[in-house]
Amino acid sequence: MFYYLIVTTFVLALLVSFVVMRIFSSSINRILARIIHDPIHEAWARYTKFAGMVVGTSSGIRIYDMEKYITPLTYSENDQKIIIELTQERWFLEIYRTLIETLQGLAWMMLVFFMVALFAYVIVRWSEMKYQKP
Repeated sequence: MFYYLIVTTFVLALLVSFVVMRIFSSSINRILARIIHDPIHEAWARYTKFAGMVVGTSSGIRIYDMEKYITPLTYSENDQKIIIELTQERWFLEIYRTLIETLQGLAWMMLVFFMVALFAYVIVRWSEMKYQKP
């Protein structure tokens, strides 16, 4: 049951990351094409999308949180060991967490990307205006 949970959360995080990167793909391409006036902007766009896939997938899968399903908890009072059971409710909670954490990780990554891109755009516009006036 634990292995199914790991595989399910991985596939779900990968799928959500793919969909989000697909949605933002044209925006990323246009922004980088505007900032970088060179064919290398395509490589940077591809890298940004790859980074989004990695960030989203790694954010959605919380390995350390999943250890509770295989590592027994020990209570010091009577040395009783308990392993948390994977019930339907816990499955739903883990899937929900995967969705939210994946989206949250991607939102932070895209926020940083767009902030840096905005800063770079301002610099590019400023330099264009500066060298355009005789």
